[in-house]
Amino acid sequence: MRTSIKGLIFGCFTVFCVVMLMGAITQDDKKGIVTFADGQVKRNPLASEQWLSADVNTQILGGDKVRTYQDSRAELDLASLDIIRLAPRTIIDVIKLYEETKDQKLKTSIHIEEGEIWASVHEIDVNTDFDISAPVAAAAITGTVLRMKVNPDSTTQLKVYKGEVQISRKPEGMTKPVENKSLAPTQVPGPTQVQGPREVTVDEWVKIVKAMQQITIDKKGQVLSYSGFSVTDPEESNDWVQWNHHLDQRRVERLKDVLKK
Repeated sequence: MRTSIKGLIFGCFTVFCVVMLMGAITQDDKKGIVTFADGQVKRNPLASEQWLSADVNTQILGGDKVRTYQDSRAELDLASLDIIRLAPRTIIDVIKLYEETKDQKLKTSIHIEEGEIWASVHEIDVNTDFDISAPVAAAAITGTVLRMKVNPDSTTQLKVYKGEVQISRKPEGMTKPVENKSLAPTQVPGPTQVQGPREVTVDEWVKIVKAMQQITIDKKGQVLSYSGFSVTDPEESNDWVQWNHHLDQRRVERLKDVLKK
């Protein structure tokens, strides 16, 4: 019973901290920070054609791209709330970072162009949206620890360690917005007709991937496999996975230290 009470207190404290942090986010806080950089890590700002070195303490803003090269890793701390780690040879596009939407939600959207990430995302509430997408699928995150891998042919694998993820096939023709690196004024397209409600077809599937489940999607956006996995699987003992588990445990221990004070 004592363990259960401690767990409940710790869980409530965690939620309390998240709520307080979310309420305290200002415009200046809506950024990420590179908290770990091993090897060659670079950042491509929105209004630039150049890839710049992204050492520890480099700021990451909405619209930036981040990449790691061979034998390189990186960790991004997003507004002291969420962690994204990049495996070697990974490129992500931080499309939105806690941007306020018209309905007054905080929206974060990260696109994986290639490679693999590990994400530890706080418990999302009704006022927050956090999406991670790949070329063939998009995932809505709701307080989750996961890793997502995008192969060179766009085949995508998602593994969930804690929480759950709603993942769906990207409708054909739906692509990431084209970036405008130029600061010069451009013509804004006029209004377009929005398609009304319709029945979801087999090709537009939606899956809920829960803790210790995985899904693999082929380059055409079709589900190849959808099953459970185990910590004893050979792949779960590789250096990349163990490194992430170790860093996540260190974060939990730091939070426990705060609870004791």
